[in-house]
Amino acid sequence: MAKENYAVEGMTCATCALTVEKALGKLDGVDQASVNLANETVSLVYDNQALSFADLEAAVEKAGYRLVRDLKMETFDIEGMTCATCALTVEKAVGKLVGVEEASVNLATEKLTVTYDGQNLYPSQIVEAVTKAGYQALPQTEATSTEPAPDRQEMQTKELWIRFVWSAVFTLPLLYLAMGPMLPWGGLPLPAFLNPAHQSVRYALTQLALTLPVVYLGRSFYIRGFKNLLAGHPNMDSLIAIGTSAALLQGIIMTGLLARGKITVHHGGHPELYFESAAVILTLITLGKYMEMVSKGRTSQAIKQLMGLAPKTARVIRNGAEVQIPLEQVLVGELLVVRPGEKIPVDGQVVEGRSTVDESMLTGESLPVAKEAGSSVVGASINKNGSFTFRATKVGKDTTLSQIIQLVQEAQGSKAPIAKLADQVSAVFVPIVMGLSLLSGLAWFFLGQESWIFSLSILISVLVIACPCALGLATPTAIMVGTGKGAEYGVLIKSGDALEEAKKIQTIVFDKTGTITEGKPTVTDLMAVQGISEEELLRLAAAAEQGSEHPLGEAIVESAKARKLELPKLSDFTAVSGFGISANIEGQTLYLGNSKWMVQQGIELGDFEQQAQALSAQGKTPMYVGQHQQLLGLIAVADTIKETSREAIALLHGMGIETIMLTGDNQLTAQAIAKQVGIDRVLSDVLPEDKAREVKKLQEAGRHVAMVGDGINDAPALAQAHIGMAIGNGTDVAIESADIVLMRNRLTDVATAIQLSRATIRNIQQNLFWAFAYNVIGIPVAMGLLHVFGGPLLDPMLAGAAMSLSSVSVLLNALRLKGFKPGKS
Repeated sequence: MAKENYAVEGMTCATCALTVEKALGKLDGVDQASVNLANETVSLVYDNQALSFADLEAAVEKAGYRLVRDLKMETFDIEGMTCATCALTVEKAVGKLVGVEEASVNLATEKLTVTYDGQNLYPSQIVEAVTKAGYQALPQTEATSTEPAPDRQEMQTKELWIRFVWSAVFTLPLLYLAMGPMLPWGGLPLPAFLNPAHQSVRYALTQLALTLPVVYLGRSFYIRGFKNLLAGHPNMDSLIAIGTSAALLQGIIMTGLLARGKITVHHGGHPELYFESAAVILTLITLGKYMEMVSKGRTSQAIKQLMGLAPKTARVIRNGAEVQIPLEQVLVGELLVVRPGEKIPVDGQVVEGRSTVDESMLTGESLPVAKEAGSSVVGASINKNGSFTFRATKVGKDTTLSQIIQLVQEAQGSKAPIAKLADQVSAVFVPIVMGLSLLSGLAWFFLGQESWIFSLSILISVLVIACPCALGLATPTAIMVGTGKGAEYGVLIKSGDALEEAKKIQTIVFDKTGTITEGKPTVTDLMAVQGISEEELLRLAAAAEQGSEHPLGEAIVESAKARKLELPKLSDFTAVSGFGISANIEGQTLYLGNSKWMVQQGIELGDFEQQAQALSAQGKTPMYVGQHQQLLGLIAVADTIKETSREAIALLHGMGIETIMLTGDNQLTAQAIAKQVGIDRVLSDVLPEDKAREVKKLQEAGRHVAMVGDGINDAPALAQAHIGMAIGNGTDVAIESADIVLMRNRLTDVATAIQLSRATIRNIQQNLFWAFAYNVIGIPVAMGLLHVFGGPLLDPMLAGAAMSLSSVSVLLNALRLKGFKPGKS
């Protein structure tokens, strides 16, 4: 039986509470249900083996209310993991805890991400579960969003290098002693006092003395390996510990037999000690771990670069004076001063001063953006040539840069569905390898009539060559590099699921306004009658529209301001819905609107009517301007197409992807826009609430659909699609609903996201192939398969080197993704 607390939404009175209690109490397996109306919670005692949360949720929903878990997400650094088996052990240990929704371990980042019921489980219980599993969990601090924590990985890399160097110092002379006399060209000379034929005991003891420091330096393999073996979940360290311990034990036994005279060494011979195998294996695996750690560090460079963008200090105005303080001490609402060449510390709004700011780190645009009072500024962007004061609106983990870093970290810590196969194999890998090593050793001893030394060599080789590390690193390393590369191009991929799903996209649905178009109407055409200049036509129209709040009117006013035209005062402004406006300008009544409005005023349109129709066919909105029953001209306003829209559609067509535009606009305007950019299909006159339904229809037709949008009304469709892509300057709701965020507001980044997905998944498939192939080929060779047919026998030392190289090769292949560049198609 389990006791848990849940929130209940929708209760308003005591009757509601009783209804919920009865609904839950009727379920078989519920022992007790008690609702607290004041806190809007229900306390349950029930059989969690017989009933799932979904069963409880369904019962409450049927009663007319909603059962909610207080789900929290926590990330922990995990110490002590060495292979995929370790990661699975931690996942299983945490996953068994009551209240855990999901537990995911990323071997490459050595992080555990847990989604759990915050009312029934505490982080300390998660830490305890990890400790019991044989590892250590360290909750990540939230300190500041962009300040990197002390680099634990860097420290571990340095420690591994020192360990390798000292191991090599003892291993090289040991290797000379052990292997020198065996070389085919007569052997290397040894001092007389270490001659194996005459001083065999001294020779053996010297090797043991050189081996023990290497074993001590590699003691972590034995501590973790045997600890996990005794706990019932052996890992890669267990294989290394057993293999090298067997070699070391064999050497010690042989040394004892030599000392007691039980065995002798003939002239020119040497005792089979195997000390060098144990030392070389430990040294080579330490080197492999060092190379692996260096490669891992390179996979996380994207995060380090993002963290390095933010300045470390900020200049704040406190008590009327400028004070320089650490970035993490800045508070919301404080005034900050930024001078030329400095980085802007946090997000805010300019209150005084004027400058231009380089926002390329966020938008990718190389041209600086002008800033004045009222303008928004983003933390980590660079102030170019003026000083200004701004008020902090977002600090710490709430800044735009911090949100980007968080998105990338979460994506790098996530798993892709393709990783499931590797997880399933890793779960049984080590026990199977241990069984194969024992069986092969016994088979050679009893059936092959080989010596116990030969059989021991086989056993050690099988244990040491097997490597679940490559399997465990195949997926997360590629995801880390892929998502990091995406961030470099302004494509924020939120999860491994989204990264893999994007590869399958067949159809992309685009919102029109703000996605394909700029989302802001502008004046595109000015046609004045003879005797009136275009500037005069625009000046009069803009003067009349000063009193209008319509977006088309605002576009006319903005165009006049851009040309620095002086606008006369207006009076008697009147707006007639569906027709146009009238206004008194300089004592004259001016009319501006559609053809019906002009006809009502007795104004003849003449040839301008045909020109207006031509403009409408281009997706533009024509407006007539008249005065004194005389037409002055025609002004066309349109929501202009983004510069990258045509290129983006062409790229997607080159990739074999169907494109659809979804808009509430009428068919004529929608078709005109679609024709200009090359869209395949148009779904027009679609109400905002119907957008998700249209996406669902495409999915039901068997299409794998992505939705690209920027507004609140796009959020349901973004969530409905297999992949939702939000334009970075869109609303928070749209960005929250999306799987991929295009920060640079470039539509070509849609193609970049899909190309990156394809490249990353292809890299993962390559990694998994080589990881599986390595073990499929390596283990039989280590078992002596080639030797059966007269071929060579794999030496344990070479097995150790091969095992290390398998992990490094997977990491190096993942790092090839750093060379990814968006292609032409």
